[in-house]
Amino acid sequence: MSQYKIEAGTGQHLGDRTEQQDRTALFAAPRAPGYIMAVVADGMGGMSGGALAAEQVIRTAKQAFDLFSPQTDDVGKLIETIAHDAHTIIKLTAFSSEKQPHSTLVILVITPDKCAFWAHVGDSRLYRFDGPNCAERTIDHSYVEMLVKKGKLSREEARDHRLSNVLVNALGSHDQELTVTLRRHDGLKAGDAFLLCTDGLWHYFSDAELGAALAMNSPRQASEMLINKARERTTNNSGDNCTLAIVKLVEPPSEAKGYTVGKMKRAV
Repeated sequence: MSQYKIEAGTGQHLGDRTEQQDRTALFAAPRAPGYIMAVVADGMGGMSGGALAAEQVIRTAKQAFDLFSPQTDDVGKLIETIAHDAHTIIKLTAFSSEKQPHSTLVILVITPDKCAFWAHVGDSRLYRFDGPNCAERTIDHSYVEMLVKKGKLSREEARDHRLSNVLVNALGSHDQELTVTLRRHDGLKAGDAFLLCTDGLWHYFSDAELGAALAMNSPRQASEMLINKARERTTNNSGDNCTLAIVKLVEPPSEAKGYTVGKMKRAV
C-alpha cells in the first residue's frame, strides 16, 4: 500500500483592508481517525457582515465534522450539507443583523483510504498538484468565468477584467439557488498537494508558480513565501485580504514506513 504522512498549514494577511473578513481552519474528525478537513471562506457584505458570514462557514464545518462517522456518513454528502447549512444560516443572519452577509467556500476532506473530496462556492479556489504540476483546479462561480465559458472573453482578459470580482453564486445569496460543485480524486500518493485560497492570493500567481512554491517548501514556508510575494505584487495599496490553506502528502521517514496513512502534522 502506498504510504505518506500529511503536512498542513494555514496563512493569512490583512492586505490593505481595514478588516480581516476571510477565515480558514484545519480540523481532525474526533469520530473518524485519519480524516482531515481544510476550509477557506472569503466573507463579503461590508462592515462586519462578511466576517460574520465567513465565521459561520467555519463554525458549521467544524460542528458537522465533529459528528462525522465513516460508518454511517458519506463524505460527499457531508460537504454538500455543510455548504447548504451555512447558506441557510447566513441568509437568516441577514434578517437579524440588518446586514447583507455573503461568503465563498472551498472545503477539502482527505480520507485514510487515499481519497480526496472537495467542493467550492464562489471564487475561492482549490488547486490539486502532482508534484509541481497543477493537475486541476476549481472553476470560479463568477460573471467573467461565465463569459469565458461562452467564448466571449479569453482567460487572460478575464484575469484583470473590471467585473472579475462579481460572483454568480455565493453563500447567503437570496437571488439564486445555491450551486455546490463537488469533486473527488482517488489514489492519493506522496508528492500530491492541495492549495485552498481566496482571490486575494491566487490573483497574483500563475498555476506554475503556485505548484513550485508548494513542491519546494513546507506548508509553513510556502504560506509565508506566497503571502509575501502577493504583497510585493500588489499595486496602489489595493491588496485584498489574503488567505490560504495547504495540505501536502509527503514520504514518511524511512524508519516509519509501516505507519498508518494519513497522520497529520500541522503548521499554522
